[in-house]
Amino acid sequence: MPSTLPPNLNELRSQIDAADQQLLVLLGQRAALAHLVGEIKKSEGSSVYRPEREAQVIAKLQTSNVSALGPQHIAAIWREIMSACRALEAPQRVAFLGPAGTFSQQAALEFFGASMGQVPCSSIDEVFRAAAAGSAEFGVVPVENSTEGVVARSLDLLLHSPLHIVGETSLLVRHHMLRLANSLEDVEAVLAHPQALAQCQGWLALHLPEAERRAVSSNAEGARLAATNTRWAAIASERAASEYGLHIAAPGIQDDAFNRTRFAVVCLPQTLASPPPSGHDCISLVVSVPNKPGAVHDLLAPLKEHGVSMTRFESRPARSGEWEYYFYVDIHGHVSQPHVASALADLQRHCAFYKMLGCYPAQT
Repeated sequence: MPSTLPPNLNELRSQIDAADQQLLVLLGQRAALAHLVGEIKKSEGSSVYRPEREAQVIAKLQTSNVSALGPQHIAAIWREIMSACRALEAPQRVAFLGPAGTFSQQAALEFFGASMGQVPCSSIDEVFRAAAAGSAEFGVVPVENSTEGVVARSLDLLLHSPLHIVGETSLLVRHHMLRLANSLEDVEAVLAHPQALAQCQGWLALHLPEAERRAVSSNAEGARLAATNTRWAAIASERAASEYGLHIAAPGIQDDAFNRTRFAVVCLPQTLASPPPSGHDCISLVVSVPNKPGAVHDLLAPLKEHGVSMTRFESRPARSGEWEYYFYVDIHGHVSQPHVASALADLQRHCAFYKMLGCYPAQT
């Protein structure tokens, strides 16, 4: 009778080692093919980075997946593979709100992969300056939070910046209370970005009502400062705790358990033009309308008439002193689609100001 005993641990490890060697050979073949593609792109003068192509590759793999890996695992693995292959040609320098340990850094890593060149910046303004001046090819900035709404500074900078949006990503944001001491006793001040303080205000009111709430440029900067004073605490990520040697004195303190932040990837048009259609795209606009009755209705009517779905509509004061507003609008679709192009043309005729902030693959 043949043996029916399961393989032992050493046999399984040998099989894993053999599979790893096969994967390494295949990854080498993929890298070589990517190198050839890169040479062709150089000769054509086209961009090494193609976000719509990468989105299509990941979506195709997720659809045809027959492994036990989930769609999110497929996406994470292939982003790193493509990041490593891109780095063989021209690693992207990516600016984000620093220092190390911010959610902006995490968003940049999830979008570009660990092979990117990291350019941490002291403020969102500095991220825009770095990408506009060429010290980074791309910038990653927060634009919207599911709890606190839009990140006003990012929207204001997009209005006047030469940068445009070429991609987006979102993170499930878990805030932790970080300290040198592993307790909540004797906390004099809590340091964090204003958005994080707002996203945790209910927890702070209940657990640390007497502690000063001190706004700083980023959560990671708060963690860095908390590592210098035993009476201070920071609201930041698990990555920041590891980076600055802090205890997680209280985990998951955000008021909304499903708190998410959306990030935009921005660059100069000469760095990367608007990506071709990926099949699941988004257009971001900023517009204003004449101050007259029915103006906002007239602005939105072309979208309904042409069957275009709007996913976001936000207003920001125009700071003109005349109670005028800019409207930030996101719609489904790509400018190459006839019904979308017609809707935008009709919409623009109703605008006193019109700027397309970007047309890019939407995160699925």
